[in-house]
Amino acid sequence: QVQLVESGGGLVQPGGSLRLSCAASGRIFSINAMGWYRQAPGKQRELVASLNSGGGTDYADSAKGRFTISRDNAKNTVYLQMNSLKPEDTAVYYCYISQLGRTYWGQGTQVTVSS
Repeated sequence: QVQLVESGGGLVQPGGSLRLSCAASGRIFSINAMGWYRQAPGKQRELVASLNSGGGTDYADSAKGRFTISRDNAKNTVYLQMNSLKPEDTAVYYCYISQLGRTYWGQGTQVTVSS
């Protein structure tokens, strides 16, 4: 079994920063891809950032220049550094990893950007 535990969400003012963490445990082998989705009330789920096994990154247009995805292979952890946060970034953020053709999901962490 593979489990992903997210942390780092919370309430932040516009222009502030947060760093989300997603730690994977269990039967972890070679991870093919990992990243972050988000979903706001009434909106479609959106892929925010992703990493492939070769180190390549992709970002949603709304996140480019503000968000950075990174990983710590020794800890099987993926991070999402979020800077210059805007109210429209408010959502539940879900991390994922893919290995051996299967995708695993975190429980979600709430990010609220508000004054």
